Amino acid sequence: MNLAHIHLLLNHFPTVGMIIGIGLFLLGLAGKSEDLKRASLVVFLGIALLALPTYMSGNAAQEMICKGQPKGPCTDPGVSKALIEKHEGAALLALVFMEITGAFAWLGLWQSRRLSRFPRWSLAAVALFSLVTFGLMSQAANIGGEIRHPEIMSAQEATAAQAAGEQPLARAVGSFVIAKTWVWATCETLHFVGLCLLFGIASFVDLRMLGMMKSISFNALHRLLPWGVLGFGINMITGMFFFVAAYDQYTTNTVFQWKLVLMMLAGLNVLYFTIFDEPWELGPGDDAPLTAKFVAASAFVLVIGVIFCGRMLPFLGKAF
Repeated sequence: MNLAHIHLLLNHFPTVGMIIGIGLFLLGLAGKSEDLKRASLVVFLGIALLALPTYMSGNAAQEMICKGQPKGPCTDPGVSKALIEKHEGAALLALVFMEITGAFAWLGLWQSRRLSRFPRWSLAAVALFSLVTFGLMSQAANIGGEIRHPEIMSAQEATAAQAAGEQPLARAVGSFVIAKTWVWATCETLHFVGLCLLFGIASFVDLRMLGMMKSISFNALHRLLPWGVLGFGINMITGMFFFVAAYDQYTTNTVFQWKLVLMMLAGLNVLYFTIFDEPWELGPGDDAPLTAKFVAASAFVLVIGVIFCGRMLPFLGKAF
């Protein structure tokens, strides 16, 4: 089993998951059900997290198809390199909108906890971006299917795929990051800023759950969560710039794969502190329940693990 298998396993989840999320969202609006709305936002957030390994494993699948020459011509005569890169660009655009949808979904969940309702503007933003994302995901999925199934393409599409000469979106972004030396340096700086935000806010929340700073209620700490999520977003954006620019350095690196797994698990911990009642009911002087302590301890370990794997990329594996 290799990362190409992982991509084949995951690549249906974003599209099918968006159908489920949009369905739950519409049912929640029609039935005025807060629970269904909340469930749909959780689905959108989960798909946003899952879309990251789905996209990144796609580059590993490209390496397999092109026999270890991702930046050269494919040795398989039945595969169009132009079509692969077109799929990569469509997937990157869909990923961007998927992450925006996930960000608004999390913000809606956070606001619903503080306001005891979902703000209309937040729901409107989720509705708009989820529909756009579904369209882009469907297009990317269709192009991906055409790579190994040319029979589903029309004659005009097949001719255009072979004659495509323009640089696809993902390769254009990667070339820009490599060509402009200031871009990589700026992203490294912002990546560190995002890391400080994420680790700082996570530390406050986790240490409170573990018994320190008992005079602070979770209600007060809950106000800080958007700053931690902002840090995660900054790291995700800058990290994607790194990956798109030099994905061949990352896809086969075991340390990077572990980092990705730890990021997904850390995202689930953020969801716990966002919507579950146990931490929310924690007032000044209260001791956190065992479940909250376990989640806090695991979150602390996961964040440190992400930091460790990120810093060790140049020294472990073969990323650099």
